[in-house]
Amino acid sequence: MNQSYSIDIKVKGKQISKELERIVLSMGGFRFINTHKERPDLLIFQLSDDYEKEFNLLDDISASNGVGEIFIVSEKQDTSLLRQAMRMGAKEFLSYPLNESEVITALTSFTKRAQQTTLNEPVRDGRIIHMMGAKGGVGTTTVAANLAMMIAELKNAGSVALVDLNTVFGEIPLFLSVKPNYHWGQIIKSIGRLDSTFLLNAMAKHPSGVHVLPSPSYLNGHPPATAEVIERLLTAMKKTFDFIIVDGGQSLEGPVLKTMEMSDQIVLLTLLSLPCLHNTNNVFKSLAGLDNIPKDRIKLVINRFLKKSDISIPEAEDSIKSKIFWKIPNDYKTSMSAINRGKPIYEISARAGITKSLAALADALIDGNEQKPVKNGWRLFGR
Repeated sequence: MNQSYSIDIKVKGKQISKELERIVLSMGGFRFINTHKERPDLLIFQLSDDYEKEFNLLDDISASNGVGEIFIVSEKQDTSLLRQAMRMGAKEFLSYPLNESEVITALTSFTKRAQQTTLNEPVRDGRIIHMMGAKGGVGTTTVAANLAMMIAELKNAGSVALVDLNTVFGEIPLFLSVKPNYHWGQIIKSIGRLDSTFLLNAMAKHPSGVHVLPSPSYLNGHPPATAEVIERLLTAMKKTFDFIIVDGGQSLEGPVLKTMEMSDQIVLLTLLSLPCLHNTNNVFKSLAGLDNIPKDRIKLVINRFLKKSDISIPEAEDSIKSKIFWKIPNDYKTSMSAINRGKPIYEISARAGITKSLAALADALIDGNEQKPVKNGWRLFGR
């Protein structure tokens, strides 16, 4: 495979620049970048006496995914400087004056790493399922967490990640009884270094097999989750996991809209109550003008469903001008027991109607099947 890698050289004099260019050209397989807007696969950077400031600059470039790899060139060869370069993420530390053999070896190693990364890139293109509530307290986190665990453990449908976008108020670690070492507020500080290995090491793993990425429990000191940051995070996760379940809460802000735009399916949870159905209408109206979030991608789910509800399914569908995709029966006792014990619903009661309904919903989201209507217009829990 003939691969050409882009390279940028930032050094302090013409002589070393010409020397490096000669060596690079003699190697073949490299091309020099044509514009400052192009992201180089490799940056060769020479340190000056003001190396502390330069390390901060390089660290920012690396964290923002502004470069593939970094080689450091320096006249100083002390151990502390070398350690600092390695911590910053530099792959090679070249001495100056240059040793041509050393430079060729470093470039050869870079090429091998780049080729191996290409060969080892996962072929998967994970599916994103965005969960949101028409109103607070409709059970979005409960459904999101249990669907993730069912897809991972009961359905054995592949690797599953569960991401909490509820900044400050995220509760997923409590629902799953896990203690993650990192949340996305910390991970996005190194967004440019994201790969499968980084994600799998940073995310907590639940016994069901679900990898958990919680939200920050406070805002101070954490960068904001911008739409661009979320796009980079989810793009990396799509290459790592087969399914990414996102608990988006009730927000329709920029980062959440970007998640919805990238999602394969959007599950909108609501209740058969006037406030919830009113909010559901408002959500549909808010999304109506967005071409990148088509309505047919949204699956409307009634949670805590009671057959003897004051509002019937046909009445609800008529009021919101939309078909209801699924109904999850009300089971307060089983749900609260699962939440308080930090266990999945299927471990609390495998035969409960809520368990069977959620399991069938997991199948429907995996396979794209809907609950089939019966003669009297009600839909079945299951397939």
